[in-house]
Amino acid sequence: MPDPASHIVDLRDLRLDTAHALVAQASGSEAALRRDQPSRHLQGLIDGLCELSLKDHLTGLANRRHFRAVLEREIDRVTRSGEAALLLILDIDHFKQINDTYGHLAGDVVLQSVSRTLSACVRPMDTLARYGGEEFAVVLPACQAGFGKVVAERIRRAVANTPVRISPSVEVNVTLSIGGAFAMQWIRSTTLLWTDRADHQLYNAKSMGRNCVSIEEQPDSTVSAEEKSLLFGPLYTPSGWGDLPSLDPAGSVY
Repeated sequence: MPDPASHIVDLRDLRLDTAHALVAQASGSEAALRRDQPSRHLQGLIDGLCELSLKDHLTGLANRRHFRAVLEREIDRVTRSGEAALLLILDIDHFKQINDTYGHLAGDVVLQSVSRTLSACVRPMDTLARYGGEEFAVVLPACQAGFGKVVAERIRRAVANTPVRISPSVEVNVTLSIGGAFAMQWIRSTTLLWTDRADHQLYNAKSMGRNCVSIEEQPDSTVSAEEKSLLFGPLYTPSGWGDLPSLDPAGSVY
C-alpha cells in the first residue's frame, strides 16, 4: 500500500518564482499569494495563471481563445432558447498608418484607449475581446434585431468622438468599421460560419468608405410550435419520457 505522505509535494521543490511574479504583477498585489500558506499560495497561482491565459496582455480584454469558448456557449444557448444574439467584429481604420507615422508604442496607446471606450459601451453580460491585431469582437446576448444597428452605431460614435492622446502634444482621431451578424435561432451553426458572416459585413463596411456599420439582416430561422416540440422534447430516457432542459437567458435588451 503506497504511503499517502509520499504524494505530498514540497513547494520548495517547484520552480514557482516566474509564475508568482507574473500573477503578482497582473494583480498588482502580493496579498493573495502568501507563501506562508502553501496550499493557498499554489491555488492562487493556478487561478491567476488560468485568468492570465484568457486575457489579452496589452488591453486586458478577453483573448481569442476565451472568445471562441464564449461563442460556442452562445450558439448552444441560441439553438435551445431561440433568443437573439449578435456578433460584432470591429476594426480600427487605417491603423497601419498610425503605426507607420507615430510608431508602435503609439499604436499600443491607441489600442488601449479604444479598449477602454469599448468597455464603457457594453453591458456586463456582453463579452468583449481583442480578436487580433487592431480587430475587436463583441458578442451581445439578448440583442434583438431592431437594436443591432443602434448598438453598433453607438459604439462607432463613441470611438469617433474620443480622440487619443499619444504624446503630450499629439492627439489622433480614431474611427472604426463594424460588421455584424445574428446567430441562427433554433439551428445549430458553428463559430466559423458565424464569424465568417460577421467578417463579410465588416468587409462591406470597409468597402462603403470605413467609419460605418454594416449589419446582416437577422436570418429567418424560426420554427413552428410543432417543430419546436420535435426538436426539444419530450425526450425518451430509460426512466421514461421527459423534457429537455431549457436555457432561458436572464438579462435586459437594449
